[in-house]
Amino acid sequence: MTIEKILVTGGAGFIGSAVIRYLLRETGVEIVNLDKLTYAANPAALEGAERNRRYRFEQADIADGAAMRAILAKHRPDAILHLAAETHVDRSIDGPADFVQTNIVGTYVLLEAARDYWTSLPPEAAEHFRFHHVSTDEVFGSLGADGAFTEATPYRPSSPYSASKAASDHLVGAWHATFGLPIVSSNCSNNYGPWQFPEKFIPLMVVKAARGEPMPVYGKGENVRDWLHVDDHARALWLILTRGRLGESYNVGGRGERRNLEVVETICGIMDEMVPGRAHRPLLSFVADRPGHDLRYAVDFSKLSAELGWQPRESFESGLRSTVRWYLDHRDWWDAIGHYRQTRLGAVKAAS
Repeated sequence: MTIEKILVTGGAGFIGSAVIRYLLRETGVEIVNLDKLTYAANPAALEGAERNRRYRFEQADIADGAAMRAILAKHRPDAILHLAAETHVDRSIDGPADFVQTNIVGTYVLLEAARDYWTSLPPEAAEHFRFHHVSTDEVFGSLGADGAFTEATPYRPSSPYSASKAASDHLVGAWHATFGLPIVSSNCSNNYGPWQFPEKFIPLMVVKAARGEPMPVYGKGENVRDWLHVDDHARALWLILTRGRLGESYNVGGRGERRNLEVVETICGIMDEMVPGRAHRPLLSFVADRPGHDLRYAVDFSKLSAELGWQPRESFESGLRSTVRWYLDHRDWWDAIGHYRQTRLGAVKAAS
């Protein structure tokens, strides 16, 4: 399908900004970036976008129905790429309410605004309209030693974060089944890359190592994640939005399964090369695990590959090396984030 104008919710976030950079670079589409500008927003990641005639910015909360309707009426997009969400598992343990409000209530409000807008469109425009909901593999829960999540894997969320995203997934599916809203969905594995807020695992480890501070690893570091470079994810999202089948969900993975300890040890080795004179492995510090910590994620993206021809271009080794280099070269950015000093979150004791 042809998209001339797209509304990206959460476009100042980590994945959203990567998508917008990709769209500005690789397509001719007009972009409306809708973002609340919460603590994790990265306006610097879109530096220069405001000078592009194809880019517009709207600061608003997706849970504000009047604002959503007004923005849709003003810009009249052909598609919505819904990325706005609270995403940090540890923060969801400390404060679940924000996750319920944004991820569940916000998605509901946005869906209703999108439905009103879609039903007001002329028949041809309505036929080509799309709502792409972006979610996480964490909704599927934890895997054992073998196997991988498919689009048919039953939902079994473990954290307030993943439960809120599971709820939003079900809302989107219900709005398609009940109201006919033309949707596609995707569930991705753990993203990494430049401009990620340093509460997330990989940038946190790099920042801690660069400062010579203890690098906290939960439990024994045995938890396994499938790592996906954010630029590969951006390409996948555009493909799914423009070529995915209506009502379908697509998994997006990076073919980068690694134990957390292996990731940290690899970062230490890269840091030893890039910042010589200090051994970084002695900074490893094992800390109490967080409650409900899923043991293993792995994503089967064969459906996306078979139907849309997508494959990750970045290997984990090359992607991690370039990411570490990026953070070392952008210390001014992460060192200036005074409202977040990389303190431990999500340490609430599990109920007995």
